[in-house]
Amino acid sequence: MSTKAAIPFMSLALEEARQAADRDEVPVGAVLVDSDTGAVLARAGNEVEARADPTAHAEILVIRAAAARARAPRLPQVDLYVTLEPCAMCATAISFARLRRVYFGAYDTKGGAVEHGPRIFHQPTYHHTPEIYGGIQEQDAADLLRNFFANRRRHINGDT
Repeated sequence: MSTKAAIPFMSLALEEARQAADRDEVPVGAVLVDSDTGAVLARAGNEVEARADPTAHAEILVIRAAAARARAPRLPQVDLYVTLEPCAMCATAISFARLRRVYFGAYDTKGGAVEHGPRIFHQPTYHHTPEIYGGIQEQDAADLLRNFFANRRRHINGDT
C-alpha cells in the first residue's frame, strides 16, 4: 500500500487520538487493519489515565483486541496505523504480534523507539521486523500533541 493510500486509516487513528485528548489522555490513536480485506479490526486511543495502567497505550489496546478477536497471538496479515512513533514497549509488542506493516504519523525524538532511541527493529535479537512508514499525516499528528501539551501547561500554570 502506498503512503497516500494509508491516509484514510491514519485519519481514523487521528480521530481516536482526538477522542483520547477529550478524555485528558495523551492524544495517540491507533487502528489495526486486515491487509487482505481492508477491514478495520480494532481502533483505540490511549487509556493510560482511565485504566490507571501504564501499558494502556493505543497500540497495545488494538493489538490485544485484534488478537482476542482472532484468537491468535500473531497477526501477520495486519497493518498498524498509529499517530505517533511507537515507544519501546509498543514496538516490542508489534514484533511479538508479527504485524506486517506499521504506518505512523509524528516522529518522537524523545520516546520513540522505531526511528529514534533504541531503534528496536534494528536490533539483531528481534525475530520480526515489520515494514515501517513514518511521517503519514505527520503535521496533523504533531499539532494534536503540541496543542494538548500546551493546553496542559497553561492549565497547570493557571493561564486558562
